[in-house]
Amino acid sequence: MSKQIRQLERVVIRFAGDSGDGMQLTGDRFTSETAQLGNDISTLPNFPAEIRAPAGTLPGVSSFQVHFADYDILTPGDAPNVLVAMNPAALKANLADLPRGADIIVNTDEFTRRNLAKVGYASSPLDDDTLAGYAVHPVALTSMTIGALAELDVSKKDAERAKNMFALGLLSWMYSRPYDSTLRFLERKFAKRPELVAANVAAFKAGWNFGETTEDFAVRYEVKPAKMPPGTYRNITGNAALSLGLVAAGVRSGLPVFLGAYPITPASDILHELSKHKRFGVTTMQAEDEIAAIGAALGASYGGALGVTTTSGPGVALKGETISLAVALELPLVIVDVQRAGPSTGMPTKTEQADLNMALFGRHGEAPVAVVAPKSPSDCFHAALEAARIALTYRTPVILLSDNYVANGSEPWLLPEVDSLPDLRVEFATAPNGEDGTTFLPYLRDPQTLARPWAVPGTPGLEHRIGGLEKADKTGDISYDPANHDYMVRTRAARIETIPVPDVEVEDPDGDARVLVLGWGSTYGPIGAACRALRQRGLPVAQAHLRHLAPMPANLGAVLRSYDRVVIPEMNLGQLAHVIRGRYLVDAIGYNQVRGLPFTAAELETMLEEVLKNV
Repeated sequence: MSKQIRQLERVVIRFAGDSGDGMQLTGDRFTSETAQLGNDISTLPNFPAEIRAPAGTLPGVSSFQVHFADYDILTPGDAPNVLVAMNPAALKANLADLPRGADIIVNTDEFTRRNLAKVGYASSPLDDDTLAGYAVHPVALTSMTIGALAELDVSKKDAERAKNMFALGLLSWMYSRPYDSTLRFLERKFAKRPELVAANVAAFKAGWNFGETTEDFAVRYEVKPAKMPPGTYRNITGNAALSLGLVAAGVRSGLPVFLGAYPITPASDILHELSKHKRFGVTTMQAEDEIAAIGAALGASYGGALGVTTTSGPGVALKGETISLAVALELPLVIVDVQRAGPSTGMPTKTEQADLNMALFGRHGEAPVAVVAPKSPSDCFHAALEAARIALTYRTPVILLSDNYVANGSEPWLLPEVDSLPDLRVEFATAPNGEDGTTFLPYLRDPQTLARPWAVPGTPGLEHRIGGLEKADKTGDISYDPANHDYMVRTRAARIETIPVPDVEVEDPDGDARVLVLGWGSTYGPIGAACRALRQRGLPVAQAHLRHLAPMPANLGAVLRSYDRVVIPEMNLGQLAHVIRGRYLVDAIGYNQVRGLPFTAAELETMLEEVLKNV
């Protein structure tokens, strides 16, 4: 059957089903196929916190959204053009996000009376007008998959599980995705169980062939490659990019990297990834708790390594005392906080930006640290390098504030040339530095960086006292002198405040905007998409984004005062806005949400349009 092929500029697809339906794997494979074609991509995985939530219920719905286009995109998309709903719960949980006219592919086998009742449907939405206005494609995914695998030596349960590959095959056919790469992936993934290789390959091919032969899908779509800078790309998640950034930091500094970590969602993938890179001098230790993890990392830094610890908000709270110890010891340490929705255990698999106050101020005493935040999944690589650079150069703890949105989201990453990465080599103290030529002064500071010498334990002649009690200037002896304590507190603060960081850049194409939208971290994409849409409509608006939150860029105050209005969207209750108001006396307008989901570009566009009307 010859079918029409239609060109599209962009598509947003959401795979949704029960948490045991393999939606994350399906979405990830579709994303990998799409990356091979050269489209620009942005993804949004969304899954329950429970390992196995109650089957067929709304809390158990897991989804994966992928946005791909033939031009550069900034977000995973506000609303899906296509929803693949594996059961009634998946349909009900996601229907409100669909625009009218969207395609809905439903697994009719799961629309039983029992499953409908679980989510409050009195009757099947496939039989009434619930889905009027949508392009509904009923597909018996489960039974067709079982039928396609009937001649294989595989259990009915395993056959049912392969229905996600049937769905992947169908969508791969619909959007002209590569074929062979997924077959190779399945062979690798199930290599130890040949019967599962055969089952999943057969299911994938059955889905592809169904799209080719059914009359329900009369059109096949193509999205051409995006025009991107030349080079080698790979699709990468934020956690993977951050991990490789830490590996690169070790290579560029010539230091071993030590990760002390306790597993916690959504940071655990960094531990998993770094454990694969022993050949680059990376050592990973899964500690018994968060306190032991950071204690081991700080000990590694004391011993001459790049110490790193990874966690999320609850873990940062537990690590607070040791972070303060690192401030007092003035040793390099990278603390990665992959933020999630709180407080307490909160919603572990949902995103939030509510740890900023804790990163800036959440320690006892005056214990300032540097704070860096990546803006996108691929930017996590560069943010990790920057965090390591600051930690090593200025002998300070650095908190790297990622979040669940960028950590688990993915996008194309242009592999950098190794020689283009910063030189992070450090010089350890090797000889006494006192005026008499025989004394070692562990707190004699570099006049440029205010950093103290880094003396590896065991270096002859460099014996010195270490610990959390206040140190005397230069000698490092224990001191209770009031004037010395005041001096040391102010010096540690000055060491952070005087770290040179790049000026904040403002995107104001015509230079006539009166409203500035200021963001940090993962709000970069939605803010950028909203500002782009407003400018296309002739409404001038400027955008600036902060990577460095402590210290802040030197030109930030002047930038803020050059606009009539400053709007700060945050996934918290206004933490950066409070800091900006207090530090720069700018009456910033906060736009805040704490839903566990990223902003949509459309809602920011609507909000900013109202602000622009009232300037």
